[in-house]
Amino acid sequence: MILRQSAQHAVFRSPSLRSSYAEISCFVRTRSHGIPPRGSGCKGVRCFTSSVNRQQIEPTEIQRRALDAFKKTYITIKPDEGNSTIHLIGRAKIGSRAHLVGYLASRRDVSKNLSFAVLRDKAQRFCVQLVSTPNSASHDVLRGLKEWTPILVKGTVKARQAAKDPLYMGMQMVNQREIEVDEIAILNDVPSDLVLKEETVFPPEQRHLHFRTNAEARQILELRHTMGADTRTHLRKRSFVEVETPILFKSTPEGAREFLVPTRDKGLAYALPQSPQQYKQILMASGIDRYFQFARCFRDEDLRADRQPEFTQLDIEMAFAAEDEVMQAIERLLTILGQEPKILPFIGGRPWITKEIPRMEYQRAMALYGSDKPDFRLGMKLSADLISKISDLENPAVDAFKLNVSDDAKVTRKFISDFFDSPEGKPFMENPAGQPGVFVSDMSKPQQGLGVLGHEFLMDMPEDLQVDNGGLIILQARKDEPFYGGSTPMGNLRLALHKAAVAQGLLPAPEGYEFVWITDFPLFTPSNDTDPGQGGKAGFSSTHHPFTAPKTAEDVELLLTAPEKAIAAHYDIVVNGVELGGGSRRIHNAEVQEFIFSDVLKMSNERIEDFRHLLDVLRSGCPPHAGIALGWDRLLTVMLGKESVRDVIAFPKSGKGEDMLVKSPNRPTTEQWDTYNLQLKG
Repeated sequence: MILRQSAQHAVFRSPSLRSSYAEISCFVRTRSHGIPPRGSGCKGVRCFTSSVNRQQIEPTEIQRRALDAFKKTYITIKPDEGNSTIHLIGRAKIGSRAHLVGYLASRRDVSKNLSFAVLRDKAQRFCVQLVSTPNSASHDVLRGLKEWTPILVKGTVKARQAAKDPLYMGMQMVNQREIEVDEIAILNDVPSDLVLKEETVFPPEQRHLHFRTNAEARQILELRHTMGADTRTHLRKRSFVEVETPILFKSTPEGAREFLVPTRDKGLAYALPQSPQQYKQILMASGIDRYFQFARCFRDEDLRADRQPEFTQLDIEMAFAAEDEVMQAIERLLTILGQEPKILPFIGGRPWITKEIPRMEYQRAMALYGSDKPDFRLGMKLSADLISKISDLENPAVDAFKLNVSDDAKVTRKFISDFFDSPEGKPFMENPAGQPGVFVSDMSKPQQGLGVLGHEFLMDMPEDLQVDNGGLIILQARKDEPFYGGSTPMGNLRLALHKAAVAQGLLPAPEGYEFVWITDFPLFTPSNDTDPGQGGKAGFSSTHHPFTAPKTAEDVELLLTAPEKAIAAHYDIVVNGVELGGGSRRIHNAEVQEFIFSDVLKMSNERIEDFRHLLDVLRSGCPPHAGIALGWDRLLTVMLGKESVRDVIAFPKSGKGEDMLVKSPNRPTTEQWDTYNLQLKG
């Protein structure tokens, strides 16, 4: 022991001490690990020994050509070699050298002795004309290249007569300079069977070609970047802290179906987060005042045009705050984004928010528009309680709206008949509350053709239902009870008819932006077979999520007697019929949160324990807090006037949740399943 200690001290004090990581690494590598010592014929760490006797590979002729061509692409451009940026060539001296890289845009062969071509820059924003003659060793090379071939061009800057149009294929042309080519290096080939044109519509399997040839698609990605950068700047100026939360989470019954990630520990799995909801509430208990994150979220749910299995949301949470503070913060952010110069052309050239965003209670929105995401631009407000003779329901409520598609009653009749005969219209004829009543105003008929609605109706017709010749009045019965869910059949019919009329050119497409906050949602919604909810036995689930607080003290008391009547401190921001995001004030008291789980939702003890981490955090003295999540993909979709979120996502999934480019999801091998102690049934 003494000798070992002495030896240690001797080494410690030795002047030959290896005092750097590099020296220690060299010392260790001289021992083994298959790395021979210095002087063995190998240089550095790139050599290794192998017990396998390897023979030299003899490449095929095709492989040899590919290897030789690949070696020629090992090209670097030094700053002192000449002009190397296309957009600066316009200021280059006549006769100076230029070394440029980019894509070949087009070529025009005037004769055997003269060819013109256009070179796109790397970002396809600028381009310059190339001139080639037989004096160049690469003259024949250039004449054999396909459009979109990536190349390195070396040549001399020459003067040229300015073109009338400074734009070429949407790019800024270097107008008073051109390059006389003397050398071209091909950086990769473009197959002869690959057609690359700007007008080509590429399938999802060729998403990369879609971006390469479509300037608008690339511009959308740049706009997405700009909006993200502006948002970060705005929030940081207001003391928000950006925090990344884990992607590998745990399974908890928040409301949506989850994606599970198995582990090699038998029976254990992660879950991908539906949202960072629980982590951001934990941050509020951690002394973080204001949090934000561009969060990746995952939900295994039925897909629609505005849904993806993975998506991005702007997540925000504020401590010691309630609904108004969060709503005001979002209004400020959306106002600033709508003033971004790069965005303005897409939203009509003027800010999209010019007044305070109105607020509307959920029940009122459902009664007036049949939707919790009303599009005010369409008009067609619903009027209720007109007549009780079109349904078998006992004491029904009857909603009605008007629609003017033509001043010719014949055109209107054909439109409505074709609609209800179409696949889009047939489901509305199968409403268990009764088919919709459809009435066409026709001045050529007695009582305007609306006599069936009754003399009193005609004499005192509600203003919202007054129609001219050819106008439509639609009636629909429903149960006279409070609203739940996101829409009513009448609200869906309103949207479907308007969409059909626009598609046929009978109505103009709506323009502009109409924002509204929808507030005062029911705290709970009756359960159904398609919504997993929180898995409780109460017969209902949380409308937003189980962490949402009741709106008032009276709503807290309703939890004891009639929870289905309680109102939530929940708010959605809606524009043009699209929900951009939703938020709420949270339950910050552990005992109240556990009471919601156990006594109100009647969740099992096992599922409640999945939230034990959150309950312990709340019990530590968590302050009141509120937050919101904006669907970032949806926001871009609305701002840019696109039909689907797939248009604003670089690599979206299909309607079936598939990535057609990389072919995911794929089928794991038996060995891969075995790694996770799993096997397929059947």
